[in-house]
Amino acid sequence: MDMYFPSGFPMCRGITGLSNNCLERAKRLKAYVGGFLQRQDLSSLCKYRKPRLTLEECLMWKESFEKLLSSKHGLYAFKAFLVSEFSEENIAFYLACEDYKSTKSAAKMPSKAKRIYEEFIGSEAPREVNIDYETRDITQANLKSPTASCFDMAQYRIYILMEKDCHPRFLRSAAYRNLVNQLTVKSAKARSKKAIAARPPIEDEEPK
Repeated sequence: MDMYFPSGFPMCRGITGLSNNCLERAKRLKAYVGGFLQRQDLSSLCKYRKPRLTLEECLMWKESFEKLLSSKHGLYAFKAFLVSEFSEENIAFYLACEDYKSTKSAAKMPSKAKRIYEEFIGSEAPREVNIDYETRDITQANLKSPTASCFDMAQYRIYILMEKDCHPRFLRSAAYRNLVNQLTVKSAKARSKKAIAARPPIEDEEPK
């Protein structure tokens, strides 16, 4: 089933693909996160978050998008990257769907489904995601009798969008490259310290 994207419209919408209202929201968002976006600095992953990120885990994010999302640090870094590109609605919608599917009470599903639809899919959604019309119509129809799977098609579309477009750009970003460089240096220093500690003590020569 083909997805519909208007001509010239980027998959992960950047600032040029935003309407005036969305542009104003994007400007407020950028002002909120301020210097973080300008620096694209993820060094807090190395210093402050526990357990601390390792080089091995960071490099694992290259293997697949699934491995990136399954990593607590990876998800944090990817969300920060999408915020810097003004497309944070993609991961927000995906995570909202994951939370929705874990809803244990069937009585709560209609209200939760309505909130997700109004926030991400509806015609006046403040964080509208880019899905084709057919998926939008099917999702809207599913809300008449909400089940755990009513957002599955829309969630899959957004997952593929992030996997094919956003994930590769994240791996090419300055933020990710800087993070790998920091962890590489840190790992080399740690190996050097271990090597020095493992050396046998130098015995003094006996006097002749």
